[in-house]
Amino acid sequence: MVVLLCALGLKLFYSTASPDNLRWILAPTTWLVEFASGWSFTFESHAGYMSSDHSFLIAASCAGVNFLITAFLMLTLKRLWFDRFENISWRFVLVAVLLAYAATIITNTVRICVALRLQELRGEITWLSPNQLHRAEGIIVYFGFLLLLYVMTDRASKLRIIFPLSVYYATTLGLPILNGAYRQGLEFWEHSFFVLVLPVMLVLPVVLARFVKRILLSFVGKKTELQRGNLRPNGFHPEGM
Repeated sequence: MVVLLCALGLKLFYSTASPDNLRWILAPTTWLVEFASGWSFTFESHAGYMSSDHSFLIAASCAGVNFLITAFLMLTLKRLWFDRFENISWRFVLVAVLLAYAATIITNTVRICVALRLQELRGEITWLSPNQLHRAEGIIVYFGFLLLLYVMTDRASKLRIIFPLSVYYATTLGLPILNGAYRQGLEFWEHSFFVLVLPVMLVLPVVLARFVKRILLSFVGKKTELQRGNLRPNGFHPEGM
């Protein structure tokens, strides 16, 4: 309940926050973007960080707070669920906050740098509208880094892909639906299509790789048994011959 209330409180704060209220996350992101891209930005009150040529604005919607909430929920709920039979210290919540915050800064920096590059190539990409391109880029970067964060913090031998995918869908589709975002009509359903399809396209290669690895390990194991003489074709064992 504490974890969910923290996430809900941050979500409510973000829904009415201005760029001035979000400088705690916009400022470090912008500094890294300037370092990585070479662009220069200046903060404008109630607007955000504007590029020197006034062609790109890092506004409140670019803060990545929704990713921060998703990352925090994934880290905390994963620990609470998979380690539910162990004694868990309250310190893990603070650790999850710090990890989610650092991951958000890095992820948002990459997303904005990619967006700056796509802005230069926009005329060469004609099969997607600017809004669709921006939406697809955001989903791929955000979910890709969420999946990477999950892999880096998962102590289990099996990678439970369904868990980060479920948390991502819950925060990016579940909450907006509860808030009545579906009333936006076609725009919302187009966004939902991108959200549903693109993460699966990222996860599918991982699932296929695991499946192929399992088959190869099984084949190698059987071949090794045959070479050692512990197993014979057609199920005959040395003792029975």
